[in-house]
Amino acid sequence: MLYRRNAYRDLDRTPPIASYTITMAFDTEKLKQLPAEPGVYLYKDSAGKIIYVGKAAILKNRVRQYFQKSRTPDAKTEALVVEISDVDWITVDTELDALFLEAELIRRYKPRYNILLRDDKSSGFIRVDYNSPHPTVTVTRRPLDDGAKYFGPYFSVFSVKKALLYLRRAFPYSTHTGNMPRRACLQYHLGLCPGLEEGKTSLQDYRENLRKLMDYFKGNRKVLIKQVEKDMYTAAKRSQFEEAAKLRKQLFALRGLTKQIVFSDTEFMDLSKDEGMAGLADLLGLATPPRRIEGYDISHMSGTDTTASMVVFTNGMPNKAEYRKFKMRIPGNDDFAHMNEAITRRLSEKNVKQWGLPDLFLIDGGKGQLSAAVAARNAANKQHIPMIGLAKREEEIVIHNEESLAEYRGLDNHGGQKPGDFTLVLLPKSSHTVKLLQRIRDESHRFAVSYHTVLKRQRQTAGFLDDIPTIGPATRKKLLRTFGSVKKLTEASQPEIEKVVGIKKTAILIQYIGPERK
Repeated sequence: MLYRRNAYRDLDRTPPIASYTITMAFDTEKLKQLPAEPGVYLYKDSAGKIIYVGKAAILKNRVRQYFQKSRTPDAKTEALVVEISDVDWITVDTELDALFLEAELIRRYKPRYNILLRDDKSSGFIRVDYNSPHPTVTVTRRPLDDGAKYFGPYFSVFSVKKALLYLRRAFPYSTHTGNMPRRACLQYHLGLCPGLEEGKTSLQDYRENLRKLMDYFKGNRKVLIKQVEKDMYTAAKRSQFEEAAKLRKQLFALRGLTKQIVFSDTEFMDLSKDEGMAGLADLLGLATPPRRIEGYDISHMSGTDTTASMVVFTNGMPNKAEYRKFKMRIPGNDDFAHMNEAITRRLSEKNVKQWGLPDLFLIDGGKGQLSAAVAARNAANKQHIPMIGLAKREEEIVIHNEESLAEYRGLDNHGGQKPGDFTLVLLPKSSHTVKLLQRIRDESHRFAVSYHTVLKRQRQTAGFLDDIPTIGPATRKKLLRTFGSVKKLTEASQPEIEKVVGIKKTAILIQYIGPERK
């Protein structure tokens, strides 16, 4: 697609609308195929590289706006349209789905024209403080290891906040932090808050409501609607008409979300539309794209505080609720042994029963790490699950050759070589399949490093408290959780410490930390 400006030499003046003409480099019939549904559109250049990802409430209307003669584009849009040679799209159920899918595709492909969504601000997360005596739902840019449940990341915090406004009508939640109000707030009278302050709703019922809200975040939207409808009819049959009325209101609000202009997961996304997933299935000779991919990485510092991460991508999207982390039991600096331990523990009978099994394992590393992981997988009699590695230096895809796996197709066409028991596949770095694997690998690395950092910080700070009598592991953990660090603890007042550990332990604690206090 080419976008040209007619001769117009006066740069200080805005050219008239009529001076713009648009020439399509691809068949205009493709624009006519755009559906009137919510989804994500992808613009590509002449080399097939994705240069822009956007979301839309109605794909047909939004995509066509870029090429209307009656619109005067800004400089960014003009430069973008000049490079567009093709367009593709993925339809989803709601605009909320489009929001989350757009964020993930931008993170995966890093299109250079998505600058507005890749500025210096960090991504946003939805935080559900489920286990608190007064659970809240908030939006934050900094997730912490504080026991709360986090959903994200999302690039457009504004869109997430807007979506939560609509979701709050179906699932009333509290946003109070700090000191709780003494009586029911205005939000309760508007039907948006549970009213725990005056006991309007029990904590048990409120948490049940939050579980439904989190199910919506996880993408179980249709299952949730059916469950609410079933509960409504059950309550009506038992003559619990007040409860049935509440469920009916919730059901109507849930159904109404599909009609709102807002932007849950990709629960029913057509995986064949994801070129990275389709290419991965073709590369490995799989009958269908792997719906659940698990990525693993090891992190340590000179063999101390060694951790392993397990990240889960469902339908090509990160599923943070399924992430797991392992604190390594084998000492020392041995990535191969630690990778073997991580996969062994992952495939234990208990974890397989709780977490299920993936369709594909992705190991961060080359032949050494992959060999250690394969040995653990085979020892657990799970040879039927494909397992590949991604080597960092050349971004080579390392495939372990095994007769029990499906026969690989087309490897020679992808530059495949077969050194012994491995096939090394070197795809172009612009390949959608490579981009997908890089995204999973980078996420597993980030998650492993974050847990390693937590362990290292705990070891460094706990050392000071280890020598204080009567301050055991549980008390140390309680102090660090409350104050955040030893430094903050030394800055706290005596009454603040007494609220946490009592008068007797505070007196002993102050004797030891006295020299550190201001």
